Amino acid sequence: MAKRDTGLRFQPAGGSKAVAVPTGKKQRLHIERLANDGRGIAFVDGRTWFVAGALADEDVEARVLGARSQVVEARAERIFTSSAQRRVTPCAHAGQCGGCTLQHLPHSEQLALKQRTLAEQLLRVAAAAPEEWAPPLVGPEFGYRRRARIAVRWDVKSKQLAVGFRAAASQDIVAIADCPVLVQPLQTLLSALPEVLRGLRKPQALGHVEVFSGTAMALLVRHTAPLGEEDVAHLQHFCQAQSAQLWLQGEGDPQPQQADAELGYRLESWNLQLAYRPGDFVQVNGPVNEAMIAQALAWLAPQADERVLDLFCGLGNFALPLAQRVAEVVAVEGVATMVARAQQNALSNGLENLHFYQADLSNPLDGAWMQKGFSAVLLDPPRDGAFAVVKQIAALGAERVLYVSCNPATLARDTAELLKQGYRLKRAGILDMFPQTAHVEAMALFERG
Repeated sequence: MAKRDTGLRFQPAGGSKAVAVPTGKKQRLHIERLANDGRGIAFVDGRTWFVAGALADEDVEARVLGARSQVVEARAERIFTSSAQRRVTPCAHAGQCGGCTLQHLPHSEQLALKQRTLAEQLLRVAAAAPEEWAPPLVGPEFGYRRRARIAVRWDVKSKQLAVGFRAAASQDIVAIADCPVLVQPLQTLLSALPEVLRGLRKPQALGHVEVFSGTAMALLVRHTAPLGEEDVAHLQHFCQAQSAQLWLQGEGDPQPQQADAELGYRLESWNLQLAYRPGDFVQVNGPVNEAMIAQALAWLAPQADERVLDLFCGLGNFALPLAQRVAEVVAVEGVATMVARAQQNALSNGLENLHFYQADLSNPLDGAWMQKGFSAVLLDPPRDGAFAVVKQIAALGAERVLYVSCNPATLARDTAELLKQGYRLKRAGILDMFPQTAHVEAMALFERG
């Protein structure tokens, strides 16, 4: 049957379609300013370009990593006009490794960027600013990280094991000879690790590797297939030479090769020692963690006769120091194994005025422990924030709320809720837990009325 001509002609609505930007294309750009994540922002043909490794007022040549709609993600590969702020990166792997994205920016400017990010989020989302801005809480710029995950991948074609850190915006692995943000003992361990892993008879069984430094050094080897006795002995010999514990993890939880192995960290200012196991959440920056606890106690000003609530308590990082200052601490955590670990940490440190409970803190609070109320609340939630429990803070009777955040966006959202409940934002400031990155941690104090 012949096709009938209806005389209709369909035209695209809204004008001509924009030409796609292909991955790998190079483009010369002028960088206008920095985004909150430290990437440079440029504008070309109605598109917004986010350029890793670029600074404000620079002219660069960038390679496209990906594009969607009117947003292009790219990486600076050539600098034509350099910013006066640009510095020589201290690490030879900067720009390739995906771990540290701001090494080309002086530390003082990194702090200023993080401060702006926090202030902008509070103003935009909560229409708020603190009555007092605290100075940034800082520690060492390098040599601070006491935990790291090492990527490994077996290449079937070359029959080689790649060992290192994930590349920026890629699943590729960058071979790392040294990492200046690691604490010194882990730098020594890392430098010897690739050769040891490549010496295994079955390296293709490796999943990933983690290294830890605290009261002891430890190496966790995650394997996707059972390791042979010879390979386990090979790893044990290496760990003995490095004075490190060896932990293995197959399908279950990590297990130490020595039954009496203990891993932990100390809070020297409070004469406390907290035990943990690989897989537990631990603040990676020891000096800033201690300074953060001290600042939290100073801001919250707990009194000897008070009952204090610690939400998202983890291992007891805040709860144990708090218990030395107040009559009672109620600590709540969502992960059962962490609750058990926190209880043991309290007992081993001789603290009997702590009571630990497990609860899903993504839902409203519900428990008999709420009935007596609290003078003060401290919360340290994950990136999702604590909106469900924040909506109940006023009902707990708390006069003071100390909020430790790892995400300014959810902190700003929860701040708006606390303001609705009659609290005022008394003080806020950033915590430089991750120098050389754009990751922002913050602390905020709220007082009723």
